[in-house]
Amino acid sequence: MKTTLVFSALALSFLVPLAPAGDWPQWRGPNRDDVSTETGLLKKWPEGGPKKLWMSEEIGLGYSGPAIADGKIYLLGATGGKERLFCLDEKTGKKVWESEVGDLYKNNWGDGPRSTPTVDGAHVYAMGAQGNLVCVAAADGMEMWRQSMTELGGKVPGWGYCESPLIDGDQVVCTPGGDQGAIAALDKKSGKVLWRSKDLKDGAQYSSVIAVEDGGKRQYVQLFMSTLAGVDAKNGGLLWSTEWGGRTAVIPTPIFADGCVYIASGYGVGCKLVRLNGDDPEDVWENKVMKNHHGGVIKVGEFLYGYSDGGGWVCQDFRSGDEVWSNNDALKKGAIAYADGMLYCLDEGSGTLALIEASDKGWKEHGRFTLEPQTKQRSPQGRVWTHPVIANGRLYLRDQEIFCAYDVKG
Repeated sequence: MKTTLVFSALALSFLVPLAPAGDWPQWRGPNRDDVSTETGLLKKWPEGGPKKLWMSEEIGLGYSGPAIADGKIYLLGATGGKERLFCLDEKTGKKVWESEVGDLYKNNWGDGPRSTPTVDGAHVYAMGAQGNLVCVAAADGMEMWRQSMTELGGKVPGWGYCESPLIDGDQVVCTPGGDQGAIAALDKKSGKVLWRSKDLKDGAQYSSVIAVEDGGKRQYVQLFMSTLAGVDAKNGGLLWSTEWGGRTAVIPTPIFADGCVYIASGYGVGCKLVRLNGDDPEDVWENKVMKNHHGGVIKVGEFLYGYSDGGGWVCQDFRSGDEVWSNNDALKKGAIAYADGMLYCLDEGSGTLALIEASDKGWKEHGRFTLEPQTKQRSPQGRVWTHPVIANGRLYLRDQEIFCAYDVKG
């Protein structure tokens, strides 16, 4: 009887509603498009930037971004030779709990985890750089189950597993890669494998899966080194694929809009737009306007924004692929975020953040400041690579063990 009650309580805990609006419960936000719906944020910053509310130095080393839900912040970091999931209080930045994820991943560009946790009701799902995927209780970090991407037939990519797990209905969707099926769906309650995309056998890269609805069918879209593909959300069957000429690493998460998928890669590759047409994908255009390495691209209205290697900060027309404007002088290479009509552009080298209008009329800046202090533990080859996040009126910046919250509500 006791066992039955425990099992029933565990099952009910997976039915808690998703986090409210304003939260940022996963990589690139509620819709995985990096578009915040918040309003009433500062449109101009004072000299020195917005007010810093708190700073934490309790999250260890790594490039993981924050997931924010129900008054808590979840990040991955490395301490004591292990990768760990940390929970902080949103108001104070104080650590609430920590939970071990797996062994430390080591790399010349910086040790530790890279991906963003995903919050789904009463549970948090997080993947370490070695491919360890855990589900823990959001309340106290108690482990519910774990899976391993390598035990599922995957191979750790050269810079570690960077994917942020997707929760879709009762499924956890992830990309172990390999001959057993590149994409896997797991039962979010138990971690057991539900299906593998057996007709898709590419190795894992660094992009994260997105869920889309097209032609009345729900599917998961993922970018690999030489393939962009969509699989059936029900069984992992391959619906379509198209070639991609990736080099070295493909990283940015695909963008879906108007029946089309937009992808971009660095290392001189460029970008393209693919119209799905059911199971018959068609390249709409392909060019090198946006050679985005890993800072991300965001679609706002009919325009795309991001940093293009060699071209600077770029605004690109979504439908035509044409460059609308570019600026290679105002700020160096880095990551981008969006909220309330403004773009938050981060210089990965200096840690300087600029606030500009999300406008097709050019770079219109409304303030900047530099993250201070910055870590003394970062690898010499590393940079400030964690993407900025705006949630519940706050801006979050991370440089390894240093994690800061700023008031951008005013």
